[in-house]
Amino acid sequence: MAESRDAHDDAPSTRQIHHGYVPPAGFAAVAPAMHRASTVLFKDVAAMRASSWLDKDTYTYGLHGTPTSFTLEARLATLEGGTHAMLVPSGLAAIALVDQSLLSSGDTVLIPSNAYFPNRSLATHELARWGIVHRFYDPMDVESLRAALGEDVRLVWIEPPGSVTLEFPDLRALVRAVRAHAPRAVVALDNTWGSGIAFDAFDLEPGATPALGVDLTIHALTKYPSGGADVMMGSVVTRSQALHDQLALSHCRLGLGVGPNDVELVLRGLQTVALRYAAQDASTRRIARWALGRKEFARVLHPATPGSPGHEHWAAQCRAAAGLVSLEFDPAYAPERVERFVDDLRLFGIGWSWAGPMSLAVPYRAATDRVSSTVYKGTVVRLSIGLEDVGDLIRDLEAALEKLGA
Repeated sequence: MAESRDAHDDAPSTRQIHHGYVPPAGFAAVAPAMHRASTVLFKDVAAMRASSWLDKDTYTYGLHGTPTSFTLEARLATLEGGTHAMLVPSGLAAIALVDQSLLSSGDTVLIPSNAYFPNRSLATHELARWGIVHRFYDPMDVESLRAALGEDVRLVWIEPPGSVTLEFPDLRALVRAVRAHAPRAVVALDNTWGSGIAFDAFDLEPGATPALGVDLTIHALTKYPSGGADVMMGSVVTRSQALHDQLALSHCRLGLGVGPNDVELVLRGLQTVALRYAAQDASTRRIARWALGRKEFARVLHPATPGSPGHEHWAAQCRAAAGLVSLEFDPAYAPERVERFVDDLRLFGIGWSWAGPMSLAVPYRAATDRVSSTVYKGTVVRLSIGLEDVGDLIRDLEAALEKLGA
């Protein structure tokens, strides 16, 4: 018969790893609790075998979720008007997950011609190599979408507004076109710009019967939900249990986990997302109004600004606008001169992304970069307006324009 041992007889390292202390229940704080885990412990083998990682009323493994990640997913679903959410390492990872989960060889995906460039690049390279067909459509022309729809179409991407040039499409008309001409297709919307604040992606026409909305949204949480320019993360949100389960299975097989420290940062940022969105919206509108009076700009591209492409659609659909404005310079200014203008800015950083505390500026050459040269003749500078004093930003822009004129 084996001699019984007391826990006090164990070595110090064993006593630390198997320590029996459990803190008392009932602790409450503003910040959600932080849980880090790869291994999740079960009380017995039966509990392990009965658990299912698809059910969010239990835990199985860190990759499939902890109380911290479940909390963020629930809050994101609420923010965007969905019921199910999952986290991925970046906004582009969210796009890739949707493509890989919903498309097979021989299927077709439709993408706006002004969409986020990596979305287009993924289609023209990896998806094409896997036998998945892609077609681009003009989101500002509903007939262009109708002409591209067919029985082979399984996924339609919508991105309001367009990346860089910020054209705002008729969301309701685009969704109606898909429902009428490709009813089997899933409608996916990149909601990074809207962030669940500017419009309701799942309820585009309140009171409509049947309901009018997209099937899923992706969101680069790197932008507004984080707000600190220090986190990479994305999400996929839907109202469909079946669609969520299909995406979740692919999510599991691809091993798309996110770090708990990043989840904690996004949870912290999410509590102030509406305030930051409103503040940057107000500053961006003021800069857009200022830019309308400058002779250096051929066009001011900002959905909430009259005259910007699709402004009427924005006005009919939205209640806010993100902190992005693009300035198309008069073609008389050579791209090199415009790039020197960007270099001369003192308060605008030069770098990718947006929605952080620091304002950013990036120039795009119409003929060679991501802008259609048939529409935009001058160099386009996209400004991401941060949280600096807007008067200081305008003075900085004016000083750089003075050097441009000289």
